Amino acid sequence: MSAVFEGAVMTAEGMLFNGVICQPVVEKCEGCERSKQFEGQAYCGSYAQPEAKWALGVCNFATHVKATVDKGGKVKVNPLKASKRAAKGR
Repeated sequence: MSAVFEGAVMTAEGMLFNGVICQPVVEKCEGCERSKQFEGQAYCGSYAQPEAKWALGVCNFATHVKATVDKGGKVKVNPLKASKRAAKGR
C-alpha cells in the first residue's frame, strides 16, 4: 500500500480515501508526478475525479504539461479591473 493513500479502502464505486470516492486517473494524466499507485491502479493524489479536471482543458494540477501562450499574444484582462482603470484615466 502506498503511504500517500494510507487508510484507503477499495469499494465497488472506487477507492474510498478520507470519506471521498476517488476515480482512477485518465490517459491524459500519464506522466504526472501526482498520480500514485494503489492496488494496481493509478489515482491522483490531489483530486478525486481527474477526468473532470481535464473536461475544460488542461488540468491545473498537471505537472507534465507546459503552459502555452495565447496564439494572438494577448493578455487576458479582467473586465472589472479594466473599467476601473479607464475611470481613473490610466
